Amino acid sequence: MITLRNIKYHIIAIITVVVWSVSYPNTRILLDASLSPTEIYVYRFIIAYLGLLACSRFRIKILPTRDEILMFLLGLTGGTGYFIMQNVAIDLTLVTNVAVLVDTTPLFTMILAAIVLRDEHFTTNKVIGSIVAFIGVAMLTFRHGFEWGDGIMGDMLSIMAAIMWAIYSIILKQLNNRYPTLLITRKTFFYGIITALPVMLWQGNLTPASTLFQPIVAGNILFLALACSMAAFFAWGLVTKALGPTTANNYIYLGPIVSMTVAAIVLGERVGVIGLIGCFIILAGLFIAEHNTNK
Repeated sequence: MITLRNIKYHIIAIITVVVWSVSYPNTRILLDASLSPTEIYVYRFIIAYLGLLACSRFRIKILPTRDEILMFLLGLTGGTGYFIMQNVAIDLTLVTNVAVLVDTTPLFTMILAAIVLRDEHFTTNKVIGSIVAFIGVAMLTFRHGFEWGDGIMGDMLSIMAAIMWAIYSIILKQLNNRYPTLLITRKTFFYGIITALPVMLWQGNLTPASTLFQPIVAGNILFLALACSMAAFFAWGLVTKALGPTTANNYIYLGPIVSMTVAAIVLGERVGVIGLIGCFIILAGLFIAEHNTNK
């Protein structure tokens, strides 16, 4: 439930989701500039990691083995698994489709939290709100019919990315109780880079430096690194700690609305009447999920 005490975290959640939603067209632009999905991910995370390391005055902290393993899993799921699947999906299907399908994360989070977390409280409103919002998401996905066509692999990868983020959210909840958000975010980026670099080197055909330093390419990489990775991940860690993974991830349902708007303006993708109705249903689901959830 939104209260005066936690309202700032709800606002941070909305801003973070907006920033992440804008990142889809940015990624599409970089893919069109011949960068591979893995390259985009690795470059943005390296820059973000160095930025956070500088904020920590370049202090490296080694954690107990069990917690280092959990940090590794954060980097593998919320970093490498999520972003490479998402980036490949953007290369295969519409940006809007990816944004919509990735935003099924709250349902997967709710299911995993019910199984794994004992301190997560699930109310009727949260369940109903998540289901209503998912119906809106489905309307956006299938607004042109139930024929997925050539982009089916991209759509499936988007759903798998959503599952990766749900797993990341559950692990993050465990670590948030013991470590500062800045440390967790930095570790996530580090292990994300470590697990993705071998993939990038194995794929080969790296983009030439002359392309990387083109203003439009460099600008989009920096935006993804500093705003969508460094700042947004840190903010999301604060939100998850304050609101819990289920409530926090419900805000992800706002993503398709922002993504569709930006994709329509920047990439020329169109939504239609059914898509707009889906947007309103998503907002209704969010309201239900956050209204009187403590009753």
